[in-house]
Amino acid sequence: MTLLRSDFRPHRALSPALGRSSARCGVTVAFGLALAGQATSAASAPTAEFGWPLSPRPAVVRAFDKPEHDWLPGHRGVDLAGSEGQSVLAAGDGIVVFAGAVAGKPVVSIDHPGGIRTTYEPVTATVPVGRRLTRGTPIGVLDTGHAPCSPCLHWGARRDREYLDPLGLIHRTPIRLKSLTDPSTGSPAGP
Repeated sequence: MTLLRSDFRPHRALSPALGRSSARCGVTVAFGLALAGQATSAASAPTAEFGWPLSPRPAVVRAFDKPEHDWLPGHRGVDLAGSEGQSVLAAGDGIVVFAGAVAGKPVVSIDHPGGIRTTYEPVTATVPVGRRLTRGTPIGVLDTGHAPCSPCLHWGARRDREYLDPLGLIHRTPIRLKSLTDPSTGSPAGP
């Protein structure tokens, strides 16, 4: 939205001093409304939704272990139990940016909104580079060869150069704790 000073001319019937004050007030209000409109559109921008890359929901065999520095040992993803030939799914909407081999292992990488990239290995791709995907779209099949569990899926995530725990991308069902007392009587709740 472009605002011009000429858009806020005071009414001719007003005194010059009042006109300048009204014009300044109008510019301030219009500028504030323009900023509020930008904030609203930024806040309402869609957020990425992620799900599990294997179905049914897999067991986590090895958890994320972020190294203190990029060059130190750690586990830059999670290992999920699977079966050879199982379909691997895009965890979120995005674009395939890599489908090929890295150090002899088949890998698929997807760029998602918000600067997040997810990687899946060992996965033989069934989608080409450049393909736009939605969450849950099959991207390939799980191969064997990933230690310590084979077959299992190594699922990684990062934002720019920072490694993320991919499980943090999934909106899990919140845990609801049950009251230890009966609200109507105040006595301990039964089994």
